[in-house]
Amino acid sequence: MGMQIGILTSGGDCPGLNAAIRGVGKALLNKFGGHLIGFLDGFTGLVQDRYVELGPAKLSGILTRGGTILGTSRNKPHKMPVGDKTMDMTDAIVENYRKHSLDALVCLGGGGTQKNAFRLAKAGLNVLTLPKTIDNDVWGTDITFGFDTALGVATDAIDRLHSTATSHHRIIVVEIMGHRAGWLALGAGIAGGADGILIPEIPYDLERLANTLIERTRLGKRFSIVAVAEGALSKKMAEKVAKLAAKKENAKNKDEKRKASKKLAEFHAEHMDHTIELTKKLEEMTGLESRLSILGHLQRGGTPSAADRLLATNLGTACAEALADGAENAMIAVRNGQTVAVPLEEVAGKLKLVPPEHEWVQSARALGVSMGD
Repeated sequence: MGMQIGILTSGGDCPGLNAAIRGVGKALLNKFGGHLIGFLDGFTGLVQDRYVELGPAKLSGILTRGGTILGTSRNKPHKMPVGDKTMDMTDAIVENYRKHSLDALVCLGGGGTQKNAFRLAKAGLNVLTLPKTIDNDVWGTDITFGFDTALGVATDAIDRLHSTATSHHRIIVVEIMGHRAGWLALGAGIAGGADGILIPEIPYDLERLANTLIERTRLGKRFSIVAVAEGALSKKMAEKVAKLAAKKENAKNKDEKRKASKKLAEFHAEHMDHTIELTKKLEEMTGLESRLSILGHLQRGGTPSAADRLLATNLGTACAEALADGAENAMIAVRNGQTVAVPLEEVAGKLKLVPPEHEWVQSARALGVSMGD
């Protein structure tokens, strides 16, 4: 009897998920005679034992489809909503894993999914993961699937905004996804020819950015484009976040840590619309009409690019190969063009952020792009 494998998608959707499911499933079925079942709506479906058989018919025709045929959710195994309560449902997951006689559970997700997968591994399950997110911030892999498609969408949006910006002599601020990592805003900003790029890793001084835009006008430029990651922070905001994070890190007990986490979450919630205020201030400081365009979930939808289809498929088939070779509790990643199995304990809880001296940052500076610092 071949391997019995379960698979689910967790966290935010992104292009390439279906290609990855197909890659795992077809390789498992065709090469190893295995059996694949898909749990619906992330870890929620695993808790509730809601699943579908992923045979040839289900895997056919999904390569180019965006989103995920399995559905997804952000619910965590140890913090699952049950009625009006939040409960640890790890035991139910372990029970369903054993009920289906699974040899492994494959989880497709970002940083949060890697942490949840590691928790399940410590509970006795064999869990393999594939790195997906448009933010490209999963530690341990050179790239995540979903990033390339989102990069193309964001770049196309900036391209289109150039014409309206120059027609009206405006500053156009483009908010791009990326709460803690600025890969998407940085890449799209460079590829789209933005004049300013603000990312979470480099706290900004708005006056410095404004001065750059004023100088462009003085030199006869008719417009300016500013790409802003949604998690970008001013220097003052960054100092506040650093202090709150330090309180959380140095908390003496769980109660102190919980309070510090709550304050940190409240601070981020208060500044969710910071790009609106940023745009208003730029208009006041420069005297130039300024408009904000928020791309939002547009970046996560649609048909995956060829690069993402190839990456997701390659990771999926490599996952099936790793399972056949007896891999346990690892993320199938890409390093230097090769697929490798990285232990979950090395991945969980870490983020791949943009180094301040990364070559993309240096390239932007060499072009005269303001990073706000």
